[in-house]
Amino acid sequence: MSIDNITRNTKGIGGSTPEQALACLSDMTAGAAKIELADYQARIAKAQAYLRANDIAALYINSGTNLSYFTGINWGVSERLMGAVLLASGEVYYLAPAFEIDTIKQRLLVDGEILGWHEHESPYALLIDSLNKRGISSGKLALDESTQFFMVDGIQQQAGELSIINGFNVTAHCRMHKEAKEIALIKQAMQMTLEVHKAAASILHEGITTAEVEEFIEQAHRKVGASGSYFCIVLFGKATSYPHGVEYVQTLKAGDMVLIDTGCKLKGYHSDITRSYVFGDATEKQQQIWLAEKNAQLAAFAAAKLGEPCGSVDDAARASLQADGLGPDYDLPGLPHRTGHGLGMDIHEAPYLVRGNQIPLETGMVFSNEPMIVVPEEFGVRLEDHFYMGETGPEWFTEPSHSIDNPFGD
Repeated sequence: MSIDNITRNTKGIGGSTPEQALACLSDMTAGAAKIELADYQARIAKAQAYLRANDIAALYINSGTNLSYFTGINWGVSERLMGAVLLASGEVYYLAPAFEIDTIKQRLLVDGEILGWHEHESPYALLIDSLNKRGISSGKLALDESTQFFMVDGIQQQAGELSIINGFNVTAHCRMHKEAKEIALIKQAMQMTLEVHKAAASILHEGITTAEVEEFIEQAHRKVGASGSYFCIVLFGKATSYPHGVEYVQTLKAGDMVLIDTGCKLKGYHSDITRSYVFGDATEKQQQIWLAEKNAQLAAFAAAKLGEPCGSVDDAARASLQADGLGPDYDLPGLPHRTGHGLGMDIHEAPYLVRGNQIPLETGMVFSNEPMIVVPEEFGVRLEDHFYMGETGPEWFTEPSHSIDNPFGD
């Protein structure tokens, strides 16, 4: 693609009122996959097989994403220990504040005993005692990597002959490789957000503020069936050179680079898409940087080969940018951060497309592809789409942006 092929007539930008744009949207959640009891049981069995293979006696799963992933219980993280215990062999059981047991029973999908602790009692002592009573008084106890430090410290003080280890390898072994239902949910959520992106682009006009666009995107996500935006970054002009935004509201003017990064959740799974384009006529420099970003994104995708290390994808993106006169490394103008992150029930999760990451690319892994270019104090361009590793290689969740003047290919 050469600059000569780019016209100055930006398609899909402006021309609609918020009311008109919202009227064109409808619920897109029909047919969404459902994670069922058998799926949770299979996840638990996979984790237990890993425990046995690595001589780990048990895994404590803290409240939060991991608890939801393995058991279907959605329970927010707090100062009170609440979680599940997976034994290398045996039934899962739960630890919870005694006054929450009846509530937890209503949410329980994977059956198991619930052991309660009262406010003056130590939940850490209860955890270790429960393991001792099940014949586990030595060996390795893995703790969910998201467990707060004060809890880890409390458990460590009660552990006796048990050796406390980081449970990340156990949880990541399961969560890094998405099941077909997970891929389907992410794909559906991505399509929802892509339609929201198109709608947001259609309402842009000179004088609109970033706050107004953010509010529209919130409403648009609701219109397509989400509970709203999980997050939303809208940037105009120089503010686009700050990867995660600025604290002040901007007002759109002709010639501004526009960067919109947003996403939603569908049945616990995330979408996350960024589009960058110019409102009005793009300068030669804006076009050159946009094309360099597009080239880097495609180079990263092409490098995502089964069996190759995750870090090789980041290497490919940086090599492309350097060939276009940017960087090298993290130098600016160029790419100031990793090329991509894993995504699923957390918006950022393992594995990561970052230099030196030797984890091999394997079927079911999901990644963002966003080798952003920052031109300090001028503008930034980020094209972010996600892909998953299929049976023969990478597959896009959404069609990447076409051009700076026709970002949605309509």
